[in-house]
Amino acid sequence: MTRDYEQFPDDDNGNVLWQMAEDGDDLTELHEIEFSIAFQDQKNAEQCALYLLYQEQKVSLFQDDSVEPNEWVITIFVNMEPEYSDIVDLEEWFASIAEKFQGEYDGWGCMAYVFEEESEEDDLLQ
Repeated sequence: MTRDYEQFPDDDNGNVLWQMAEDGDDLTELHEIEFSIAFQDQKNAEQCALYLLYQEQKVSLFQDDSVEPNEWVITIFVNMEPEYSDIVDLEEWFASIAEKFQGEYDGWGCMAYVFEEESEEDDLLQ
């Protein structure tokens, strides 16, 4: 497989999407992409979470006590086909929202499930 730099530009987002494609993930199917915003202040995190809910976003809010000082993290769950320009647009939107509530946009990720079909020969060997 040869990388198409129009579809997978040479930056962090393009590299992640390219790795997903190389790993066999079907990028034409819907994925639940998780975007994160981190806050030092609980009140700002709660206000931002409410704002995102009003924008009809699916969110979770939790306190991350594994880092010092503790952070409040909002995860926004977006069902979409992982397409470069859409991810960049959402990152810009979430970064502007984070700034509005004194938070920091912290990136995105998604679970990739790649299933290999077993052949009849594999079934016979088991």
